[in-house]
Amino acid sequence: MSNQETIGFIGLGTMGMPMVRHLAEAGTRLVVYDANPAAMETASGYGAVETAGSPADVAAQCPIVFTCLPNDAIVRAVYQGEKGLIHGLRDGAITCDCSTVSPEVTEALCGELAGRGVTHMDTPMLGSKPQAESGEIFFIVAGDPKAHQKIAPLLEIMGRMHIHVGPASTANKIKLIHNALGDVNYVAVAESLALCVKSGVDLEIFYQVVKNGGGMAYSNYFERKVPTIIKGDYSTRFRLDLAHKDITLARAMAERAGVPVPIMEEARKTFEEAEGDGHGAEDASAVSHVIEKRIGKSLSKT
Repeated sequence: MSNQETIGFIGLGTMGMPMVRHLAEAGTRLVVYDANPAAMETASGYGAVETAGSPADVAAQCPIVFTCLPNDAIVRAVYQGEKGLIHGLRDGAITCDCSTVSPEVTEALCGELAGRGVTHMDTPMLGSKPQAESGEIFFIVAGDPKAHQKIAPLLEIMGRMHIHVGPASTANKIKLIHNALGDVNYVAVAESLALCVKSGVDLEIFYQVVKNGGGMAYSNYFERKVPTIIKGDYSTRFRLDLAHKDITLARAMAERAGVPVPIMEEARKTFEEAEGDGHGAEDASAVSHVIEKRIGKSLSKT
């Protein structure tokens, strides 16, 4: 990749904004777009960052374009809409979608863009707001290995590691399976805390045993989130409504594959209930509120 190439970036949200900041601080020239004008104004203050009027305008100026968007519908609109990327992309361009979307969306985009001489990569991420801010995102990359080599220097600026996992949509599949497994853990942890509360086990002592005991119940989620649940702190690192979206996509993927996933489905229903109760904008750990409702007691010591 030439150091003189201008890189496009669409989606300046919780994850996208710090990614743009890291690229700009590394001296990368950028053209960005977001539906929120305030977000574009913020990004324009990071250095050699210009704003564009539409995704198509970004595509017309950039041989490599990253997108970081919330769901299938918005990804489709940004790529295929009236002023979408597809109307501005040049032959030989590479698009990299960091969004967590269904494999079918990626496969459809790959097919349509390939017909225009464009290589589409799915590059979803592991990590949330703190990892985006610190530049420690882990990128799961799928698609053309040669395109992966071209975008690798950019991934290394934005994150700590990236791995190529196979043909197009494989990264999306892995990300969905990964996130669904995490979501099951969210619910299981909340249920374990509920059992502590109802049976008279001190939550802090239970936390220390699981964290330090070397047993199989430990997880990164448990270590990071149990203290905040005990404090009643559900400030957002990764939104609950997005977690619900991901496990719903994973559940649909399992159905298409003919794989029974009763535990995943129960977790999905719990996230659905939490979002329905108005917790969608809170951290995903707020799924604990459903468990609190079921036992009639708070998991917080505050």
